[in-house]
Amino acid sequence: MWRYYYTIVRNIFRIPEAIKTMNDMIGLSKSRPDEYNEEIKYRYVQYITDVLQKSGHIKTEVYGEENLPKDGGYMMYPNHQGKYDVYGIISVHKQPCTFVMDIEKSNSIFINQLVDMLDAKRLDKKNNRQAMKIINQVAKEVEKGRKYILFPEGIYDNKKKNNLIDFKAGCFKICLKSKAPIVPVVLIDSYKPYNSWERGEITTYVYYLKPILFDEYKDMNTQQIAELVKGRIANKIKEENRKAGYMK
Repeated sequence: MWRYYYTIVRNIFRIPEAIKTMNDMIGLSKSRPDEYNEEIKYRYVQYITDVLQKSGHIKTEVYGEENLPKDGGYMMYPNHQGKYDVYGIISVHKQPCTFVMDIEKSNSIFINQLVDMLDAKRLDKKNNRQAMKIINQVAKEVEKGRKYILFPEGIYDNKKKNNLIDFKAGCFKICLKSKAPIVPVVLIDSYKPYNSWERGEITTYVYYLKPILFDEYKDMNTQQIAELVKGRIANKIKEENRKAGYMK
């Protein structure tokens, strides 16, 4: 956890400038959408992520990029490990993507700008009507070609590390509405940068698994889809643990 504050201190003079730049880009994108489009704003967020990684001595490796659908929108469902998760995926996802996050965690300085830069969605877990509205909005955007990150565990726990907790079935309503490919995403050691006390350089890993197409899940309910996605992520974590010698 020290690394999170260490990174802030190292960039204390860059942060106000970055916030101002993002606010300017957010404002200008409304009046000049062609000049400050999704691609331009996404590249700036990737630049910020790169600065955070270098100043925090963090590296993220990616595997399975060939599994990402070449055309159209899709939903990425990763396991949730900590504050670094979204940064890790964005740093290695070449095409612009965005995310859904808890509204209560979205209004802090810098995060607020990040959400607006990527036109991410703020989900109010305590308001079922608002949550359904967000689900419908995301489904429509994915149908039109956007790529979204949504964490089906909903929360992260500093103690669970590379282990999983139950996936919330409701977040898979988006897939049934949009009929979009589901990309299970495996994050390994993503808790280490900002949710552990580990020292030295840290490497985290992002694995894009083979997409689950609509024909494969169209006859399933959301609970069955949740179990399918969780199972594939769990199997990949076990496989990588075996390779690393953590288990036989």
